[in-house]
Amino acid sequence: MTKAEIVAEIAQRTGIEKVNVQEVVESFMSVLKGSMKKGNNVYLRGFGSFIIKRRAEKTGRNISKNTTIIIPAHNIPSFKPSKTFMEEIKNNVK
Repeated sequence: MTKAEIVAEIAQRTGIEKVNVQEVVESFMSVLKGSMKKGNNVYLRGFGSFIIKRRAEKTGRNISKNTTIIIPAHNIPSFKPSKTFMEEIKNNVK
């Protein structure tokens, strides 16, 4: 499902104009990204958590040049679904 499809679905369900829904969705994503850029996790009860994971420094290989490189420690965004959300997905077998 794309962002446009999400906007269309919400607009259809709520009766709110697509332009307004688009603005709300964009604002939500902007707030989410801004919070995570500041180092904060975002928790949505019943849905899941957007968390920041720390990756340790490690050694990698450049196969084409046959050289070793050091990949520095860095943060990555991650999503952890809530237990209730996971159960809904697990029980929705077709």
